[in-house]
Amino acid sequence: MKICPAQPHDLATLLAFREEAAAWLSHLGTDQWQRPYPADKLLATIDAGVVFMVRDDDTTAATITLTPEAEEGLWTEEELREPCLFINKLTVARTHAGRNIGGRLLDWAGDRACRAGAKWLRLDAWTTNAALQTYYLRQGIEHVRTVRQGVAVNGGPRVSGWLAQRAARPAEHGFTDDTPAPKQVLGLP
Repeated sequence: MKICPAQPHDLATLLAFREEAAAWLSHLGTDQWQRPYPADKLLATIDAGVVFMVRDDDTTAATITLTPEAEEGLWTEEELREPCLFINKLTVARTHAGRNIGGRLLDWAGDRACRAGAKWLRLDAWTTNAALQTYYLRQGIEHVRTVRQGVAVNGGPRVSGWLAQRAARPAEHGFTDDTPAPKQVLGLP
């Protein structure tokens, strides 16, 4: 399997991928991702070069967004001064579930963050999805705090405020990495 940057022509695949994940999450009893993700917003992140896809031959097996920008109102100014990268939208196709692709993607992201000069790999997860939180804890990611106050970027209530992090570090992930070298990240001045 190889990991590569998503391209604009991947937009429909990624939107369908998200719909599949939302249906699976609903089946598990969580309301996570039940609102459709805006195509224009996803295309902007693809164009920014922060969306990556794991391909198993011609099949999309997983996706992850890795960005230097945090969602507003979640992390403190002190935390944001530390060089870090943020994971968003990590999703594994149901056809590829149970193969530790998510864990390997977290290792890839931590390795990429380390190569970018980041101290931390951070994420915010759905506050009511305890199974997802437990998954991240099993992957060595430590809970920092849960933010329930405030308004999300889309203007709705804060739903993704379970904050966690893991030190950025070199890792073997087993993917063929077809991504460009990461840009160096800095904390805020």
